[in-house]
Amino acid sequence: MASALLSGSKYSDGLTVVGISLCTAVVCEAISWILIYRTASYKSLKSTIDKASKKLETMKTTDASPASSNLLKKSSKIKKMDRVESSLKESSRDLSIFKFKSGGVVALVLFMVFGLLNSLFEGKAVAKIPFVPIRLVQKMSHRGLTGDDMTDCSMAFLYLLCSISIRTNLQKFLGFSPPRGAAGAGLFPMPDPKSS
Repeated sequence: MASALLSGSKYSDGLTVVGISLCTAVVCEAISWILIYRTASYKSLKSTIDKASKKLETMKTTDASPASSNLLKKSSKIKKMDRVESSLKESSRDLSIFKFKSGGVVALVLFMVFGLLNSLFEGKAVAKIPFVPIRLVQKMSHRGLTGDDMTDCSMAFLYLLCSISIRTNLQKFLGFSPPRGAAGAGLFPMPDPKSS
């Protein structure tokens, strides 16, 4: 009944892509949980990163207070902060290597689903964008579609947007987001101010 109602709707293709993207995100997070998040080594690395980042924060806040004005105390404090920062970077690197192992399996699943969707919706507009996007976005949103209506949205663009937003929010909801102090936790990590 629901599939008959959905197939007759003008939004059926777009909703199908969003639904498959949601299911793919759940499957990928389940794979990540099996291969990464439930292991003892991940839990110990995550706790190490959390402890080191909290310790570094407290060291930086106490360093800003005027009570610690002695030069000798400051130099030893700086050395301790450097040690904590280096251990934090090392733990973050180990965590990234540990997560990289399951990344291949997740990437394989995502490529298989993308190939399936690409064969189902090849050359077919699955959604309408309510505005004409800028030229760079037009090349992505109108990829593989015939016609000159730049408000048509291809499956690849909708799947990309859904995958990024759903998976990120699902990770936050399930508590699988990277630890707070993990270096390079985002797409563009902050540069080290000491190196410049």
